[in-house]
Amino acid sequence: MTLHAEEEMDGDRLSVFDVESAILTGRIVERQRDRRTREWKYVINGHGLDGTGVGVVAKLSPSAYLVILTTYRE
Repeated sequence: MTLHAEEEMDGDRLSVFDVESAILTGRIVERQRDRRTREWKYVINGHGLDGTGVGVVAKLSPSAYLVILTTYRE
């Protein structure tokens, strides 16, 4: 998880469990190509633990780990 994602989580009062729940309950709604790195980013919309909408933007790293770039409450 990037520092930016952690800051956005704190700002929206989301926990890491909310983000995990959003990824597990959500679906990919958009695929974006990063202009600088040419890597694919994925926008995932799901639900936090309390049922509210949570968005996650993530990518796969070269070592096949999921990197969470940012999060937001919908």
